[in-house]
Amino acid sequence: MQLSKYLATELFILFIALPLSLLLPYDFRIKAASILIAFIYLLVILFKKTPVRLKLKKGIDWVSFWKATGIKFIGIAIITSIYVYVMDASALFCVPRNKPDLWVTILFIYTFLSVWPQEVIYRTFFFERYQTMFTNKKIFIFVNAIVFSMAHLFLRNTLVTVLTFIGGLLFAYTYTKTKSTTLVSIEHALYGNWLFTVGMGQMLAFPGMDAC
Repeated sequence: MQLSKYLATELFILFIALPLSLLLPYDFRIKAASILIAFIYLLVILFKKTPVRLKLKKGIDWVSFWKATGIKFIGIAIITSIYVYVMDASALFCVPRNKPDLWVTILFIYTFLSVWPQEVIYRTFFFERYQTMFTNKKIFIFVNAIVFSMAHLFLRNTLVTVLTFIGGLLFAYTYTKTKSTTLVSIEHALYGNWLFTVGMGQMLAFPGMDAC
């Protein structure tokens, strides 16, 4: 019982209170320090107390993974392409067309410095740490998507909040099925990099959008 209360408090502080606090108008240095402290705490728990293994699992069904991910990607690509074209046709593939070098740099930085840490925190750590608190897997996936979306509230963009919630559902489902940080990171990187490529990077606060 005590452990459950501790985990619930920990979840609330790390994944709800902290993201919400970033919306408040207080010193940026305090915000940065809070994030750093939370990140260090999370790493300590991740590598010392939580039985997490970051190595690639053996026996992964790559065919099923790529088939499912490919179908989802095609749907996302069609919808987002139409959206960008309707909202601002000039933004469609603007960065790869105007600054290909920057585009490649963005893909690299996003994949390794953003996607991978996010998946380690919001899938690997979150699932291993809190899954036992929920008896219903669907509710747990929903909660995971909510907190993942909340991590992006500081961008103050409604569409980003919606997209990250949808992405959170997809990534949580993939992790539930595969239990693989690598596979869910690949999926996350694929969708996220596509958003930058198709012309939706500006709302995600990535540099270089002035190239349009």
